[in-house]
Amino acid sequence: MKTSASWRAVHNPRVRLSAKADYAIRAAVELAAHTDAHLKADRIAAAQEIPLRFLEHILLDLRNAQLVNSRRGAEGGYRLARPPDEVTLADVIRAVEGPLANVRGARPETLDYTGSAESLREVFVALRASIRAVLERVTLADVASGQLPDVVHELTGDADAWSPH
Repeated sequence: MKTSASWRAVHNPRVRLSAKADYAIRAAVELAAHTDAHLKADRIAAAQEIPLRFLEHILLDLRNAQLVNSRRGAEGGYRLARPPDEVTLADVIRAVEGPLANVRGARPETLDYTGSAESLREVFVALRASIRAVLERVTLADVASGQLPDVVHELTGDADAWSPH
């Protein structure tokens, strides 16, 4: 049974991003850092230490989501389909994994709990909103330039954010 990172986050004390989502973001950021040319998959793989075969599947997902374009030939490779400041980390994750947050494969707003667990739907909707508050505000350009939005600095400025609990 395939489980999403968001499902594991709800049922695990730590939020987890799958290797596929991590690699997709890193590959997209590499493309964002090189907007002047097409990059070959093997160059992206080497630069970001991503297994090439895995990266090829990720690049196909990103192409199918119209986040990257590809071109064959000696001058071919991959490049972003839109400017890097128009592509968020949420866009990349959705392209390779689907919705950012779900519970047992269902969207949080569709859940129906009863009795003492009735308010869980609101908790899970809030979890999704908090994930979106970061991932929909951070663009590939932000990461590639190292100039992260204030929301990231505010959250990481809290010493408790760095605690593994």
